[in-house]
Amino acid sequence: MNTTELFLIAMTIILGVPYLIWRVFRTDYWAPLVVVQILTGILLGPGVLGKVFPDYYTTVFAPPVIGALNGIAWWAVMVFVWIAGIELDLRDAWKQRRECGTTAALALGVPLATGCLAALAMLAWHGGWMGEAATTWQFVLGIGMACAVTALPILILLMEKMGILRAPLGQRVLRYASLDDLAIWAVLAIILLDWKRVGHQVAFLAVFAVASAAFRRLMARVPEPDRYFIGLIWLAACGYGADWCGLHFMVGAFLAGAVMERDWFTLEKLDGLRHNVLLVIMPVFFLSTGLRTNWQVGGTAVFAAAALLLVASVVGKLAGVGIAGKLLGWARGDAWTIGWLLQTKALIMIIFVNVLLDRHIITSETFTALLLMAVASTMLTTPIVKPRLKHFTP
Repeated sequence: MNTTELFLIAMTIILGVPYLIWRVFRTDYWAPLVVVQILTGILLGPGVLGKVFPDYYTTVFAPPVIGALNGIAWWAVMVFVWIAGIELDLRDAWKQRRECGTTAALALGVPLATGCLAALAMLAWHGGWMGEAATTWQFVLGIGMACAVTALPILILLMEKMGILRAPLGQRVLRYASLDDLAIWAVLAIILLDWKRVGHQVAFLAVFAVASAAFRRLMARVPEPDRYFIGLIWLAACGYGADWCGLHFMVGAFLAGAVMERDWFTLEKLDGLRHNVLLVIMPVFFLSTGLRTNWQVGGTAVFAAAALLLVASVVGKLAGVGIAGKLLGWARGDAWTIGWLLQTKALIMIIFVNVLLDRHIITSETFTALLLMAVASTMLTTPIVKPRLKHFTP
């Protein structure tokens, strides 16, 4: 078979298998389609199906096919992060800055600390978790931040399914998550700071600041249909600039969206674009993520590390939000509900750790453990939160 035929077989598997699992087994309550796609990507990767059926794996996922899939995956995740940047609205958070600042700081800071402790424990346990290009502080801070992440796009998706996205609770949680989302990319930029290329990075940020001002003036003057085309050109340019200076194209994608105004777009159209990206091209990213999983340090060790990271993430997040609730005088039980909503990880954490893997700050075994932790934490959110919504104080 030629490369085109193999590519189409791969796309049939990528789109068909997760959908059949999701629809036949009706997993939506525990595992939305996004989570099923991630899990299927792991199963289709070299660590599981590639071990059981190596001939299948090397035939269907031959290097030319992997190259084509990676190109689609890069663009898919860039567009997804760009939309997340557009949806970041700090004006509402500023209006209630004391509550939002306190909650966001504790909801991020406490799990960051517990995650860093877990990272130190991993290093003491086994030396195969840290990538060859990482210093200890980069590894520890990267793992800590992965435990602290709240995935804003998936949080929006889950709250939409639970019918609370536009409710006071949903908007309140979005304000907290928006501040944390901004911090995620700031910390990633710090981790990736390359003193050998710091001149390039300063130059990129200076050019970006000037270009952003001109870009914003242009976008304010053109009709909405043109804003999508111009925005995508801007996305590609910012991604290139960020990757050229060593910050990674994902940082550029987020910056490209963050300087744009959500009010420039019709909310329904922006939601539709996000859903279409999730439907049409993001499954390829999930598959490419699964292809990067590795179990060479031993399946038991990877699962044990994932369990440790899950405990650090959940305990840290609930403790941080609980402290905020006491300081701000929330009603009993509110912190538990909000803490579990902010526990949602999935895509943004997976994107975050993909960058760490690309930069050789973590190994593929660590990546696999973090991926399992992200999936587990996201799957726990809906079953725990939904029964409590009727008791929630607005």
